[in-house]
Amino acid sequence: MFRRLSAEFFGTFWLVFGGCGSAVLAAGFPDVGIGFAGVSLAFGLTVLTMAYAVGGISGGHFNPAVSLGLAIAGRFDVKDILPYWAAQLIGGAVGAAVLYLVASGHADFSAGGFASNGYDALSPGGYSMLAALVAEIVLTALFLVIILGATSKAAPAGFAPLTIGLGLTLIHLISIPVDNTSVNPARSIAAALFAQNGALGQVWLFIVAPLIGGAVGAVIWRYVLSPGESPAGVGQVK
Repeated sequence: MFRRLSAEFFGTFWLVFGGCGSAVLAAGFPDVGIGFAGVSLAFGLTVLTMAYAVGGISGGHFNPAVSLGLAIAGRFDVKDILPYWAAQLIGGAVGAAVLYLVASGHADFSAGGFASNGYDALSPGGYSMLAALVAEIVLTALFLVIILGATSKAAPAGFAPLTIGLGLTLIHLISIPVDNTSVNPARSIAAALFAQNGALGQVWLFIVAPLIGGAVGAVIWRYVLSPGESPAGVGQVK
């Protein structure tokens, strides 16, 4: 279990440091940086690279909503949810702390939003709380469908990390303007801890909505798209 939790720690650390780091350090630097598209790709690449690196150890969740969804889908032991969540939350927080240390080394640094998630005044595009809530539930649900489908035995072998990483990239391309994209409570909590724009007061939505979405996606996969899949297997579709 120690190796599995360590893998989740480092995977979530990399997701926050790499994904949020691209937004904080490179999105608009110096005047024309990597932009929304670059940040979207960075988040996808963090999951893709760590899924290949340590996915064989822990399953490569790096996200409390994914762990919950996999448990509901019968792919993950329920008793391991809380330890995985702890490793993910700690890994994300440490990733954000290291990013803050690096970013604050610039003379003109101001934490501001610090790549945090938000709605209304904290939304990049001025979207409402309802818009953010719907986006997070729907996109997290579809992310779970992508994960469960890509890792089923019916899927081509060896391509799951690539599929999942590209799926996360697309999710960010869709929803960065809405709420800066969460679909991951660990990522949202980590950024909100260091933001100076009041994001911590809105982080509840980016905990609740992804968890609901993860559960919905798991139910859709298990009972609609892949009925009869063995809870003990990884996609034994009848």
